[in-house]
Amino acid sequence: MKKTLLATLAAGLVAVLAACGGGESATEKTLRVGTLSDAPPNIYVENGNYTGFDNELLKAIAAKQNLKLEFASTDFSSLLGQVANNQFDIASSAIAQTDERKKNVDFSSPYNFEVMSIQTKDGSPITEEKGLSGKRVAVIQATVGDKWLTSTVPDAQAVRFPGYAPALAALKSGAVDAYILDQAIAETNVKESTDAKLKVVKSFTTDVPHGFAVKKGNSELLTKINEGLKQVIADGTWVKLHEKFLPTAPVPAQFKA
Repeated sequence: MKKTLLATLAAGLVAVLAACGGGESATEKTLRVGTLSDAPPNIYVENGNYTGFDNELLKAIAAKQNLKLEFASTDFSSLLGQVANNQFDIASSAIAQTDERKKNVDFSSPYNFEVMSIQTKDGSPITEEKGLSGKRVAVIQATVGDKWLTSTVPDAQAVRFPGYAPALAALKSGAVDAYILDQAIAETNVKESTDAKLKVVKSFTTDVPHGFAVKKGNSELLTKINEGLKQVIADGTWVKLHEKFLPTAPVPAQFKA
């Protein structure tokens, strides 16, 4: 009887401790960050290091808030689902904060805004969105570019890819006629492509903010990311990273120190 009572009390104590948050806090655990490896200058791998504007900004935020990060590559199309099911603690990938995505994950405060572009091979007759009608157009599945193409040019044939590298390869090979993607990534494609001449034929700024994504309800981590973001904006780190990775893009007033 006495042993049974002690066992019951012990079980109750464990339950109370668990209810009080016995798990690791954001500062105690190593946070797994899901990102991409093939989308410079925002998110990419260089010499084994996950870098780019978004990832270096997240590293700076983590340093301010004493957070430990571990990066891993995945496909953009599965990234937010992997955050929702706990495979990753944070998603870092120039993610546009759409209403549809907000149903599945929580987003940090905005840290940039979406600037989209139409990219083609040099010599293409396409000069703006009307020229995409009836054409095969590469988009990254489930991105703002995907939604923009299907809503703006419904007569275009959207060819959806899980990542940036295969979409770029399709444009270079002629498998698609154009490619809708972030302006900064498109400009990098122009500079770094040696096997095909590419051009950006049109760019357009949207009012859709980028944000880091976390699992719904993870308010502790979200608060730390947002506080760290305020700190790196205030001390000029945001602007320095922007000048390094995105020198041709405009700097919104809210991100200036």
